Amino acid sequence: MRTPYFTPKGGLPGQDQLLTDRAVFTEAYAVIPRGTMRDIVTSFLPGWRGMRMWVLARPMSGFAETFSQYIVELQPSGGSDHPEGDPDAQGALFVTDGTLDLTIGAARYQLKTGGFAYIPAGSSWTLHNSSDTPCSFHWIRKQWHPAEGVDKPAAFVTNEQDISPTPMPDTEGRWATTRFMDPDDLAHDMHVTVVTFEPGGVIPFAETHVMEHGLYVLEGKAVYRLNQDWVEVEAGDFMWLRAFCPQACYAGGPGRFRYLLYKDVNRHMPLGPLR
Repeated sequence: MRTPYFTPKGGLPGQDQLLTDRAVFTEAYAVIPRGTMRDIVTSFLPGWRGMRMWVLARPMSGFAETFSQYIVELQPSGGSDHPEGDPDAQGALFVTDGTLDLTIGAARYQLKTGGFAYIPAGSSWTLHNSSDTPCSFHWIRKQWHPAEGVDKPAAFVTNEQDISPTPMPDTEGRWATTRFMDPDDLAHDMHVTVVTFEPGGVIPFAETHVMEHGLYVLEGKAVYRLNQDWVEVEAGDFMWLRAFCPQACYAGGPGRFRYLLYKDVNRHMPLGPLR
């Protein structure tokens, strides 16, 4: 059975619609509902053909400073021979709809729905849609920070369907994490995972930690605790959390609740401006 991943399609509400939405930006978190991802809020990048994107997160002083995250929509024959202009930026791609042709150096890959690619900083890579239908993918970017005794991570490509989820301890399998990066590999200073809650699954305490988060809801609905608020979220919504924002979750069903998660890991806390 094909795993559903919610993918925005743009468009605009009719002139007969009322403004009723759940968008909120606070000092600790933001919720960007799927209904805000419309044609008039897309962005474009130089050096690309047939693309548009929704910017979900960007570094902001005093809020979340480590990463950016886009949803990119790529038309047939669209793509780029030079997608990344920052030699210090590593990237992670996750395909929610369609097929992408990716090259990293001399290696060639085809990413289908559920496909994931990690692209090290400084890589020479290209990305194209050679199919006859549009495709959509998430693109997470973060500056890679060297550390003594560790080499730069190697590029790799996989698919969520080929990775066995890891159940969280003492949760009876109701809360599980599909890990794209090896958590024991300290070369990685960011992790990207897919988190799954079965109906009734919970985060039964207020997680409060230094990692910044981007959470894009791929499937289902839940109530999510963000700082002091319980917020209803559904497939297509994005949650953006600064460091130390308390969080918890209750997935009431009727189906699974799943999200794509970014977090920064495995480095000393900077004691001055990031370099």
